[in-house]
Order: sequence, then C-alpha cells, then structure tokens
Amino acid sequence: MAARGGVEEMRNRVILGEFGVRNVHTTDFPGNYPGYDDAWDQAKFEKNFRVDVIHMDENTLEFDMVGIDAAIANAFRRILLAEVPTMAVEKVFVYNNTSIVQDEILAHRLGLIPIRADPRLFEYKNQGDEEGTEIDTLQFQLKIKCSRNPHSARESSDPNELYINHKVYSKHITWVPLGNQADLFPDADLRPVHDDILIAQLRPGQEIDVLMHCVKGIGKDHAKFSPVATASYRLLPDITLLQPIEGEAAETLKKCFSPGVIEIQNIKGKKVARVANARMDTFSREIFRHDDLKNLVRLARVRDHYIFSVESTGVLPPDVLVSEAIKVLIGKCRRFLDELDSNHMD
Repeated sequence: MAARGGVEEMRNRVILGEFGVRNVHTTDFPGNYPGYDDAWDQAKFEKNFRVDVIHMDENTLEFDMVGIDAAIANAFRRILLAEVPTMAVEKVFVYNNTSIVQDEILAHRLGLIPIRADPRLFEYKNQGDEEGTEIDTLQFQLKIKCSRNPHSARESSDPNELYINHKVYSKHITWVPLGNQADLFPDADLRPVHDDILIAQLRPGQEIDVLMHCVKGIGKDHAKFSPVATASYRLLPDITLLQPIEGEAAETLKKCFSPGVIEIQNIKGKKVARVANARMDTFSREIFRHDDLKNLVRLARVRDHYIFSVESTGVLPPDVLVSEAIKVLIGKCRRFLDELDSNHMD
C-alpha cells in the first residue's frame, strides 16, 4: 500500500522540496504504471473535467479548470494572449502635428490604446486593400489645439490654469462613421476603453490633427491586438502538516506562509496550527529556512487543477474572452481532425 501511495503522489502531485521540484512531468500515459489503465476514455474525462468560476467582475476573471493536461491548459492560455481577435489602430493619417512628439511615436502610442469595439461585428481586412469599408474598418479622429487661458491669474505658473487643451487624452478621440456604420451601430459606444490615457502635451499654438483606421487583428501579429492585460495559470497548492505543530512553533509556521493559509486554533489551552486555505499561498518556501519545521510540512501542487487568472484590457468582458478562446481551440481541433481525414483518404 505504501508503494501504491508513492505512485499516486507521483501521478497526482508536484512536490516542492528545499532544493528542487519533483514529479514535474506528466507520467500517466498508457503502459507507464502497471495496474493503471491510463488509456484515453471520453466518459472518464467528462466525469473528471470541470470548470468552477471563483471570481468575476468587469475586467477580471478567476476560474478553476480541473481534469486537464498541462499542454491543453497552456494552449488555452496562449490562445487568450495571441489568437482572440480585437480591433486596434492600424493606420494613422497625420494631417498636422506640431507637438514635440514625432509622428511615428504618436502613431505608435495611438496604436496601443485599447478600443471598445466588438470584433465579432467586423471582418478581417483583405491584404492589399488600401481603403477601409464599413464592414472591416473603424475610423476615429483626434483633432485638438492648445491655446492660452485668457482668464488665468497673472501670477499663476500652473499649466492647468495657464493653458486650454494642453494635455491630449484618449477622451479626445472621436468616432467618425464610415459608410452606413451610423445606421448599423446606432447604439454602439465606439471609443477608447479608458478616457484618461495621456497621449501628448501641448503648448499654445501647437495642435494635433490625425485620422485613425482601426482593423481586426490578433495578438500573434502585433501585441496591440492582444485582448488581455494578462492571462496566467498556476497549480492549486496542497499543504499537508505531517504531524501536529503546537505552541510557538505554530506561530512561526503561520508567519512562513501567506496571510490566511495557516490559522491557529486553541485546543485544550494549546495553540495548534491547521491549514485553513492552501489556495491563498504563493509558495515562497520560507518554511525551509527553519530546521525545526521544514520536515513537518509537505508542500505540493495538484497536477491537474489549474487556477486561471484572466484580466481583460476592457475591449471585451473576460467571460466573453474565455468563450471566444474556447471557440478558437475547438476550431483548431476540427482543422486537425479534417487534416487526418484527408490524409487517410489519400
């Protein structure tokens, strides 16, 4: 039974030691462990696989994906970063720019401003097409000029009092409908996600007059199209106390972990440590600095339990981004199966 317990640990846990990490690689493939049937079984997968939403707000989503392999989890993460399409500024037509910001730098800054527009309503622009159309392009304009404030105090040195429009923000960008877009999107709020992104600073007489074309693209082509500020995952922590830890040792143990991981209970007048919420730990491995405690605790991670954190740039809600990433992954699987079928026919 002890040997089988060791095999179960090797199959299901990644062990964090003082000087290294064990059981890193997936080993539960068919034939690797005598007595285990690791052949792919769809019914078994459907029974074990689940997705639990832990927290969701306007721009962030945390959810657990349980019962999958690291390759699938990482593919899902990479799709979120690089293959879910968004709309972003692709071309900037500079009619006038007398600010100290060079045209190229200005265009680059404008390209990185996230645009609140649903990419599912647009088509990809064909290569070679110079002019955009209402089905593949959004047009925005930035036209602003700085002037002196005639009502400012004579002794003032504050630019906010002395000048009008001396700071150019993303809120000054306005949507200019192309073709029949005004009829297609009568209620659409097409604009930059954030109004307070500083683009440039001007002084009296300086102005910026540019026209921008936004197109549909993916982060694999340019980072400006990436719909997420971050998309990451980590394995669920698993902390086991190998024997009771009491008194001052319990207090020391609590300080070795992130707040909320270890709690102290009072049992018959004694302070006794227990694991309250291992999920909150970041695994700093501070415990290994204490010779009297390091052999009393086992640090591990659950191999097939992934905690995903998705932070949207605001272009689309995070739950929509996740569903779109799933559609992309399904499309990849279907193309792969089609290739297999076509090769089999040949």
